[in-house]
Amino acid sequence: MAKAFWIDQEFDRDRDGRYAVHVRKNLEEFEWGDIAPVRFACAAWRLAAPPSLMPGYVRWDRRILEATCHRNTWDGTLYARIRLVSPLPEELTRSRAWWRDRGWLGWQETFGQYVDPSQQDLARIPFLRASLLVEAPVPLGDLPPEPEGPHDEVEQSAHRAVTVLVRELNALVSPVLDQLGG
Repeated sequence: MAKAFWIDQEFDRDRDGRYAVHVRKNLEEFEWGDIAPVRFACAAWRLAAPPSLMPGYVRWDRRILEATCHRNTWDGTLYARIRLVSPLPEELTRSRAWWRDRGWLGWQETFGQYVDPSQQDLARIPFLRASLLVEAPVPLGDLPPEPEGPHDEVEQSAHRAVTVLVRELNALVSPVLDQLGG
């Protein structure tokens, strides 16, 4: 099974722990005083992922367009929102009658990455790009407790939170990517 997400430990280590430095420089991203680890974990993820850190401390499969973590306003739990490149549904590939010779294009790739069409392309060519939106709860059990404040080993807790989120999101998304193939 291919991994959907991974932590680029080597890149981080070669740059003197840039994620920890990034966390320390962005302590204002964290809120303090919650007994649940959700807000802290979401902030740690945000700081580990593009565009906050380029390239990200957390990396993902090229078919993943975005991956974010959120606090559920209904009950305070954690959920992930992940958008994936997808093939067109079978109903659109079975027959091309709907194309009407318009020259539809799908996902474009640049250096192996899926990219949005440019404004110039959109002025000339129609695009139909399918994607899947995964929104799912993430277990909280292994997340570290939220630090008591900015001087309570925030970097270590952020590393642990991101590690747990990578593991949980892999369990959630890797089977979907495997099923999609490619």
